[in-house]
Amino acid sequence: MINPDKRKKQLAAFDQLLTIMDELREKCPWDKKQTIESLRHLTIEETFELSDAILDNDLEEISKELGDILLHIVFYARIGDEKGAFDIAKVIEQLNEKLIRRHPHIYGDTNVEDEEEVKQNWEKIKLKEKGNTSVLGGVPKSLPALIKAMRIQEKARGVGFDWEEKHQVWEKVEEELAEFRENFDATNEQPVNKEEATKEFGDLMFSLINYSRFIGVNPEDALERTNRKFIFRFQYLEKEAKSSGKTLSEMSLEEMDAYWEAAKSKE
Repeated sequence: MINPDKRKKQLAAFDQLLTIMDELREKCPWDKKQTIESLRHLTIEETFELSDAILDNDLEEISKELGDILLHIVFYARIGDEKGAFDIAKVIEQLNEKLIRRHPHIYGDTNVEDEEEVKQNWEKIKLKEKGNTSVLGGVPKSLPALIKAMRIQEKARGVGFDWEEKHQVWEKVEEELAEFRENFDATNEQPVNKEEATKEFGDLMFSLINYSRFIGVNPEDALERTNRKFIFRFQYLEKEAKSSGKTLSEMSLEEMDAYWEAAKSKE
């Protein structure tokens, strides 16, 4: 149920933001100079800052970072208005229309059993809208490879191209791992064919990402959490080494491992 007073407050805040954006664009030397192109890298940075806040589960910081991204959206819309191309109303209207169109189970007479059918309908409708000749045509080329692999797999699943059971996916992981190990066994002293190793390692990673999807684990989040865990432990190691009057290069692996284990207990 919509709270009228709360909605009124929300609309008033958005109206004030639009007014501030107009004033900044007209009066601030920095804001006046910005273009859609100059804002692009800043928007990417803000998106990663939001991602950091989400991984930290810092709700206050998430709120602030969402504000920064909203500012960018309003900024782009203001520039679009100046060019006579679009304004914030058109941006929102297009979004509203798309959400209604892609949720026929809410705004139409389509019946769905679960979220999986919702996703499948979404992909089918999106394919018609964009006129793509391929389901994968909507995957941005510049996405990082790990995220791109996940999105490719999700879109293929959206039209029914996927494994049926997770054990089948795990068997594929084991198959790819066996192929990689057979060709690039660590005990083999022969030089590694890097081109072939790259292909096989890519296959192994793709299958692992596929399995993570089947068990509900986001591989990007999982890897970033491991990155952060390693950074914490390594920086603890550096700090303790410095406290003992040594540099890491002066320490044995056994000494470093002791600090590493101590860092694990402090997580």
